[in-house]
Amino acid sequence: MNKVSLLFGVHMHQPVDNFGDAVDEAIRLCYKPFFETMVRYPDFKFSVHCSGWLLDKIRVEHSDIFENMKSLTKSGSIEWIGAGYYEPVLSSIPSRDRRAQINKMSNYLKKYFNTKPKGLWLTERVWESALVPDMAACGIEYAVVDDYHFLSSGFDASRMDGYYTTEESAQELALFPIAQSLRYALPFFSVERAIEAILNCSKTENSAAIIFDDAEKLGLWPKTHAWVYEKKWLENFLEAVLKNDRIVTQHYTTYMKQHRSLGIAYLNNTSYFEMGEWSLRSAQTLALEKLKHSIGDEYFNTLGVSFVKGGIWKNFFIKYQESNYLHKRMLYFSLAQETLSKNALESLYKLQTNDVFWHGVFGGLYLPNLRDNAYRYLLEIEKSKAVKEIDFEVLDIDKDGYDELKVLTKNLSVVFSSKNGAQMIEFGSFDTLFNWQNTLTRREEAYHQKILHPKEAPVVSSENQDKEDEIATIHSDAASVDERLKSELIYDWHAKNSFIDHFSHEEFTFDNFKSLAYHEVGDFANQPFELYAKKNRFTRDGAIHLEHPYATKLTKEYSFDKNLIVLESKCSSAYPDTLYFAQEFNFHFAHPYVVTFNAQTLEDGLSLYDCDELVIMDDFTNKLLKIKVNQKCNIFAFVLNTISQSESGYDRVAQGVSFIFSTPFKSKLQLKFSLELLNV
Repeated sequence: MNKVSLLFGVHMHQPVDNFGDAVDEAIRLCYKPFFETMVRYPDFKFSVHCSGWLLDKIRVEHSDIFENMKSLTKSGSIEWIGAGYYEPVLSSIPSRDRRAQINKMSNYLKKYFNTKPKGLWLTERVWESALVPDMAACGIEYAVVDDYHFLSSGFDASRMDGYYTTEESAQELALFPIAQSLRYALPFFSVERAIEAILNCSKTENSAAIIFDDAEKLGLWPKTHAWVYEKKWLENFLEAVLKNDRIVTQHYTTYMKQHRSLGIAYLNNTSYFEMGEWSLRSAQTLALEKLKHSIGDEYFNTLGVSFVKGGIWKNFFIKYQESNYLHKRMLYFSLAQETLSKNALESLYKLQTNDVFWHGVFGGLYLPNLRDNAYRYLLEIEKSKAVKEIDFEVLDIDKDGYDELKVLTKNLSVVFSSKNGAQMIEFGSFDTLFNWQNTLTRREEAYHQKILHPKEAPVVSSENQDKEDEIATIHSDAASVDERLKSELIYDWHAKNSFIDHFSHEEFTFDNFKSLAYHEVGDFANQPFELYAKKNRFTRDGAIHLEHPYATKLTKEYSFDKNLIVLESKCSSAYPDTLYFAQEFNFHFAHPYVVTFNAQTLEDGLSLYDCDELVIMDDFTNKLLKIKVNQKCNIFAFVLNTISQSESGYDRVAQGVSFIFSTPFKSKLQLKFSLELLNV
């Protein structure tokens, strides 16, 4: 009987500066009991990757775990695997930043564990061949990807029991394919079935069973802590492996020294299959699911996997303009990093952390705290550069073909888009390191169909209710659907920025504003304006569209002071009768249900009449945001919610507050808005 080399690896990660409670829960349920268990089995050889921020947090705050890690390293149990220190998707950052992040991680491991990694954990398994020269320059000899990477590139499923060699620009790299069968088996199958899955990887006398997966599966994922530790799955698994004379636990580097490569490989630009689905727009995702279902699992899992696939990871920058904007702001700083201080450069590397740039099963981009953290790092960099009283720059930041107006005052970083209605798309302050324009547009997601058309959960027979053989993964566990969520699936037809210009021939009300039921007759809310940079002026020759188009011109001119933004708007229209104008703002707040608007909270929304001033008290930043307008308006406001998917089901996520100032006018309108930031 052939023996099989078990190459067992775990990957540990938390978003940089994640909520303390979330990290503490991961420590308690997963990381601490995992290493407490592993230290009792020093003969079990395995590999570990831990993102740098999390590893250093463990070192500082949880020395007992760190000491167990050091003990297992010294005994030869652990082989440490590198990556970018702050866990960026390497293909999304420039070459020199890749090398800096990989070297930072390697240097940390050398300092505290006296080892330099030869292997690399590819964040979210996002592969591009252009990464190879940078890995080689950092002393990396191998990387782990999914077997899906190989299968989708046309490789034979029966030859996934070793490693392949790839090259780019004459630089070589070994690639290990992680077995999907093992990712789905460990720790969810019984120990007996898990051992069987490992032995099934034995194709020849030199076969490897390759598993490198999230450590969070071992305690943090739903239901796994009780299964893995209280019911002793991990302990029983380790003992079963060590007692099995057909399984040899090995490090990846050891296996490479003892066995030859399976040959040359060139892989598609890809990640795992689900990531390819998530990166598509909603209609495309649903079409892909339908196509996959129509060809059947048997064909898809054999020949079809080479042809039926989703998008690439960078599609998230196309799917989500908020992600693209953050990413391009990051690249803006990276290109000028020679001018950055040491602290600002560290903020740049933190800004490259992957979690905020995408969305799948986990919250990612939809989580406001992750975006808050990213904008904090961004503002730390801008603050280090802000030296003039007021600095103006015109450039196409987000690469959409239209210029943005970027303005720095002594305390503000603000950006305006000429493509999107001369609107404010960034509004951050240096004394709070908080961006109030950090909002998210409500858009259709493929999983919303499961809310609108929920399927009945399968009936579980009494004989299987207490089955000990396995537990469900988050990919198969049925998610409950709150019927009330259906009414909140509202999709915006324009980006949720600020200083958005609406025109209607009907009066704006709280109800029609919240439900998007007002009749928009202008073409200014989501259309380009001409930017006259020397005067900070934007103009659009548009129209009011009723029985026929009525020529309408809107001019928006901004001025600034340290904590002040002033907008002077002038509108003239050929439409002779009464129109209603609304200036829309969308501000992000950490606690939108606690923030007060003219001393009122927004639990059920807000309606104010004949007002010319709105004072917003933000408890999180301890700032007052005062908006004044030169004539009486009606003000309507509500909390802006999105519905997102998470590992526990579907979540209502408060993204901020949407509000308008509305007033009637005939033919001509002249408004002056001042937005001032004040200390409480």
